[in-house]
Amino acid sequence: MAISVFDLFKIGIGPSSSHTVGPMRAAYDFIQALRKQDLLERVTRVEVRLFGSLSATGKGHGTDRAAIMGLMGERPDRIDPAIVAPCLEELFESNTLLLDGRLSIPFLWARDMQWNDECLPYHPNAMTLIAHGHSDERWRNTFYSVGGGFVIDEAQAERGELDADTTTLPYDFNSAAELMALCRMHDLRISELMLENEKAWRSEDEVRAGLWQVWEAMQACVETGLQKEGVLPGGLNVRRRAATLHRHLLAAEDDPCLIASTFSAMDWVNVFALAVNEENAAGGRMVTAPTNGAAGIIPAVLHYYMRFKSGASERDVVDFLLAAGAVGILCKKNASISGAEVGCQGEVGSACAMAAAGLAEVMGGSVAQVENAAEIGLEHNLGLTCDPVGGLVQVPCIERNAIASVKAINAAQMALRGDGEHFISLDKVIRTMRDTGRDMQAKYKETSRGGLAVNAIEC
Repeated sequence: MAISVFDLFKIGIGPSSSHTVGPMRAAYDFIQALRKQDLLERVTRVEVRLFGSLSATGKGHGTDRAAIMGLMGERPDRIDPAIVAPCLEELFESNTLLLDGRLSIPFLWARDMQWNDECLPYHPNAMTLIAHGHSDERWRNTFYSVGGGFVIDEAQAERGELDADTTTLPYDFNSAAELMALCRMHDLRISELMLENEKAWRSEDEVRAGLWQVWEAMQACVETGLQKEGVLPGGLNVRRRAATLHRHLLAAEDDPCLIASTFSAMDWVNVFALAVNEENAAGGRMVTAPTNGAAGIIPAVLHYYMRFKSGASERDVVDFLLAAGAVGILCKKNASISGAEVGCQGEVGSACAMAAAGLAEVMGGSVAQVENAAEIGLEHNLGLTCDPVGGLVQVPCIERNAIASVKAINAAQMALRGDGEHFISLDKVIRTMRDTGRDMQAKYKETSRGGLAVNAIEC
């Protein structure tokens, strides 16, 4: 299995990579499969069946809306978020679905959008799509949204695949120990090794241009989030804060507060993270990094570096994202980046580790120091449950990104102050995240059914 950095950093829309981006992609892929089999023109009805986590919190995460947009031929990396509401309003009024954006078929929401709390065997995030003809079933497939926008179908799940890519990489690694050994053997930094692997898919110029495009999307998300105000959708009446905090920072008022006067750079980190995750909660365009729920951490830390580091350049952006990607690959291969599978430690914890590694890399850290930074970032998010209040990616998710962003910077600083030697390895921490995630499933198997989500509602 080969994972590209571009698998981890996907341009999409909020509020969830596993519950919004993944289902939209699955529905889009379903339409492409119908077309390849020359079945698309013969479809007279489509059923959408949501299972497990996609059913339990799908309404708050827009899973149903995302699936419809995918059936209409929209992809999460290309869709304009502004068209979603009008398209859904038209469907509700007409009871008609424009399949692939051009074929009108009846779609009765109460009949064709089905919610089932049953968990299918492979993964909590499951969705079955069924295409009917005039008198029979034409095609069906079950898709699993396994976190970070990754989607596999039933056949891949049965083969135990995390994805379908079998590209041969020059420096393939399955553990941090293997990654560090390869770097030392070939005298490569982590970002350099990752670049060589990425060249198995595309040229170096394409890799650099693609990662710069990712960075531009992150910047655009922050900029939009810094401008918008008001209340986030969903019913919790959570007010946006990033714009107000940004104005306060720009005003540069003298503030005698100890924290404000000595921690001002962290104010910027907080506002960057809040801006991204408020946009995500509102269904705006953003970058999975490696998920939507944790999408503010890497942009916040990278914005911090680019704003405060004299001489920061485009090359630094590429190196940061490549090193961060290496850690994300390790988390995905050996544990999970899915909140429904291992809790928020798999999302925020992985993103914190990735951001810490990226920052340590561009700050000149050694291979061992970069690994240490990632280990510190992840270790201190172990046991973090996925407990969004009301099933919305708002409380505690938005603030949690800001806290983890500051934590990532501190992790990088602590690692850079040392020599790379430390007691617990990154591999052991990732393994612990996997095991802790399994342990949590007895009570926290489903997002929003335990922890803060339950206590907040009870109070």
